[in-house]
Amino acid sequence: MSEAPEEQWRTYDEFAAGIATYRLPNADLSGRELTVTLEDGTTLALRFEDAETATCNGIEDPYDAVAVREDVFFVNFPLTSVEGEALTVVFSTTTHRALAVRSVIGAEDVEGVPRVSQTFRSGTTDAGTPAGEVPGPSRDLIGKRNVYRYSPEHLYEHVYVSSQRYAWQCLEGVQRGHGDMDLSTVWKFQDGLYLFCFREFRIAVASVWLHDLGYALKTTGVFLGLTGDGRSEHSRAGGHIYPLGAVAYPDAQPV
Repeated sequence: MSEAPEEQWRTYDEFAAGIATYRLPNADLSGRELTVTLEDGTTLALRFEDAETATCNGIEDPYDAVAVREDVFFVNFPLTSVEGEALTVVFSTTTHRALAVRSVIGAEDVEGVPRVSQTFRSGTTDAGTPAGEVPGPSRDLIGKRNVYRYSPEHLYEHVYVSSQRYAWQCLEGVQRGHGDMDLSTVWKFQDGLYLFCFREFRIAVASVWLHDLGYALKTTGVFLGLTGDGRSEHSRAGGHIYPLGAVAYPDAQPV
């Protein structure tokens, strides 16, 4: 993989254009207040002022939210108060479980390390007594092979190779014929709902997705990365999931 000539490799803003075509509609959280307490003791006091603006610990930033299920919300803060950072929060109004992902663009390229880093924390909300499984790292996707349709012009295949890597290739779109194996993280949020994040080596970009592999077979996501002219940019994404199958490793298990 990664055999396309360097001059043919598309920039983040080129491949992300239109990738939110099949995304679920935005949810309006106007007037909602919520405090998320993360496992390290950090608290996120969230107040949603209107359909597009919220405060987190008193600092105002834009947000977008999607009701992935009736009781599960995917909320992204494409931070304008801090350059080159994003905060993504997933929470349930029934289990009162939550998780948070912070994505940060590094100051410079480091050989062999993705430019965009991510940190992950589970948490709870103050809306009720937590119930059910605590969100955390999962190996459930290892061996699975899915196709993702984000728009009429965006079709990608993913193969989940281990708890740290996944392979992808573009079947339709400006990246057609391109592919790679990049760093990835998978967390189980609850039955059928998996947080999937990747951090690319070739392009300064990372993503946060919530895959509904239950009845909906939909995914909702966001990107943070550098454009071709070096600007940080946030993009929304989403689409349909088409499972192709899975393999089980007979002997030694992947990391």
